[in-house]
Amino acid sequence: MAGLTTTLLGRLTNDFQAARDPARAPAMAAYMRDQFPFLGLSAPARRSAARAALAGLPRPAEAELAEIARACWARDEREFQQFACDYLVANVTVPGPGFLDVTAELITTKSWWDTVDPLATRFVGGLVRRHPELVARMDEWSASTDLWLVRTAILHQLHYGSGTDVTRLFAYCTRNTSHQDFFVRKAIGWALRHHARTDPEAVRAYLTAHAADLSPLSMREAAKHL
Repeated sequence: MAGLTTTLLGRLTNDFQAARDPARAPAMAAYMRDQFPFLGLSAPARRSAARAALAGLPRPAEAELAEIARACWARDEREFQQFACDYLVANVTVPGPGFLDVTAELITTKSWWDTVDPLATRFVGGLVRRHPELVARMDEWSASTDLWLVRTAILHQLHYGSGTDVTRLFAYCTRNTSHQDFFVRKAIGWALRHHARTDPEAVRAYLTAHAADLSPLSMREAAKHL
């Protein structure tokens, strides 16, 4: 591993171990359906330890960003993957469009909402905004057989506000109205509900037009504040 990766992972390991709370770990693992072991760090404790580990270190180059993310994904404890998501979001302006392949690898490995959602809404969204040619990849992901790539495509514009490509947002939702997975149905409702903050009339009209096709979960989530 490169120098920055070795230094950061070494510091992070030490600081996470020092702050670990074994009493909290079982409940945290159970909340994630016991898919991942935890050190028992609350989000504030994890971020405090991360700040200490990052102190004085330089901004990563793109290759270092990929190496650090993959090194964190290789660790067993979930806090390392959660740190990697925060680190990627903080450095979203570093990578070029080719980094989307690295992100796809992370999204489809050790997948659950706690890592997929920040990657989708804060990292992939930022990457696509900076590199508009990646919109074509979002079109592909919206029709993927991998539910987490579908969820990412639906959610990547979540914080675009008035800059949202509404035609694409609605198309992605329509393409997946019959999707059987909870997380995709929930993403449809979440994305529509969030866009309703910007254009409630457009979302209301969409829900009326697709009421017979959308799942009850998607409808309920989308209409929550309309």
